Amino acid sequence: MKFTQLFSALAGLATLCSPCVSAANQIPSEKDMDAYLLVFFSDSDHSLHFAVSRDGYKFTALNDNKPIIAGDSIAEQRGIRDPHIYRAPDGNFYMALTDLHIFAKNEGLRDTEWERPAEYGWGNNRGLVLMKSSDLINWTHNETRIDKLFPDEFGDIGCAWAPQTIYDPEKDAMMVYFTIRKKGENIPGATNDERKTRLYYAYTDKDFTTLSTKPEKLYEYPDSTIQVLDADICPLPGGGYAMTYVSQENPCGIKIAFSDDINKGYNYVDRQIDFEPQHCEAPNVWKRIGEDRWVVMYDVYSINPHNFGFVETTDFKTFIPIGHFNDGPMRTTNFTSPKHGAVIHITKEEADRLEKHYPSTKTK
Repeated sequence: MKFTQLFSALAGLATLCSPCVSAANQIPSEKDMDAYLLVFFSDSDHSLHFAVSRDGYKFTALNDNKPIIAGDSIAEQRGIRDPHIYRAPDGNFYMALTDLHIFAKNEGLRDTEWERPAEYGWGNNRGLVLMKSSDLINWTHNETRIDKLFPDEFGDIGCAWAPQTIYDPEKDAMMVYFTIRKKGENIPGATNDERKTRLYYAYTDKDFTTLSTKPEKLYEYPDSTIQVLDADICPLPGGGYAMTYVSQENPCGIKIAFSDDINKGYNYVDRQIDFEPQHCEAPNVWKRIGEDRWVVMYDVYSINPHNFGFVETTDFKTFIPIGHFNDGPMRTTNFTSPKHGAVIHITKEEADRLEKHYPSTKTK
């Protein structure tokens, strides 16, 4: 489909982005949705947090903003970052997270700043955490080491960050896409491309316990000297996909690319869609229930305290800024400084069940 045709179809069609499209009535459709679930992590505990909103504007953290799942219970490094959640056509929920604790030395979890020597670069983790649930409360989890799965190409991997999940209908499989630095930043003999973060994808096994295919390049940025990371893929009304991502330029910010295929062919667009004067990262696109309006949420890590920023679009061409949490229409009631989040739609029953299981007493 040509993109001019795609955009002309936007006004009259509706779909969800990350939580997505009903398949053979296996999952609720948009008309069944009544609330929003935000997943995020906190630098203070490197653990998973949930927040619920009934209107898509005011979010309240569950469990009084204490962790829903402690990072030290699911991750090899005893901490997680960058959680992403997805409702798949099989009716299950899937989460993918970065296996990384950046303060592990300070907290006595290891003797060195990073797991490996400094030449591997910032973070230098090698693993992801894959989780699955049928009810948003009981989760399986598996630690996945990229270097051990694919030693020939990724045995000396520099990092594996910010995984996200989407169902690929052509492959009938869950696709995980994430940021990889193939080599350490200062590893002798590494090429410029290997030293830069790039976007990759792979498919998982049916049980969502491991990667079943070797990671392949998802996107080629036109300037090979620029690092790209933190992709988010959103199905578009009328077909095709929009991918928001980060380009580390000056400032680091959110860009968008389009493709007719989920895992290839993304066309570069020479513009930044956030309105931040300083650096931001970690975009996530979600639709307002019952409206032909999409929110691009992102992490503004360059301000203190850090916060989420938001822009809205009805056509994926024009983006309108709506501020940060608590300085515009988007609000939090009992938490501040969330990091790298994602939002899905949930039903009233699901929201009620979560709020009953993880009650919060401290709101404002």
